[in-house]
Amino acid sequence: MAENRSYIGRKSRISGKQFEDWISMSCNYYWEAGVAWIEKTPEPVKYLKPYERSRDRREFVACFEKMAQPDFKGALCDGSMIVFEAKHTEKDRISQDVVSEEQKKEFEKYEKLNAHCYVIVSLQMTDFYRVPWDVWKKMKSRYGHKYMSAQELEEFRLKQKGTNILFLEGVELHDYQ
Repeated sequence: MAENRSYIGRKSRISGKQFEDWISMSCNYYWEAGVAWIEKTPEPVKYLKPYERSRDRREFVACFEKMAQPDFKGALCDGSMIVFEAKHTEKDRISQDVVSEEQKKEFEKYEKLNAHCYVIVSLQMTDFYRVPWDVWKKMKSRYGHKYMSAQELEEFRLKQKGTNILFLEGVELHDYQ
């Protein structure tokens, strides 16, 4: 049983990393098209001590310093900011609590500044969705539970072009006149 959970966890981490890689490739696609500059937010780590596995590789023992910020931040071609978290699951629904308290606080700050705020969701690496932060945080009142099923996510479905997830399609640009 524990071995099965370990396998599922490992598979989910690998898929989650692949999902973030696809988003990063999509960010490059949007940069090359002149639409946006969006990059992965580095994880804040504290280096504890050097770790020598071999003489030709330098490695360190480290730990995360604080809870993560949203995964991606950037600017759109109209000058507005975009912030989003990437969440992958092997299940057929996504739970609201996959976004940490620290990330929620960050989203609230950016939302007050009129940034575009989203949670980009992957279900089983086959279906992708862009859920507005305002919808995500009101899941319980909107759907009656603190998760979104594939059916409830459907209105937020994203298209793909190869491995590019077209997460900016349909985002309305701000008018700053």
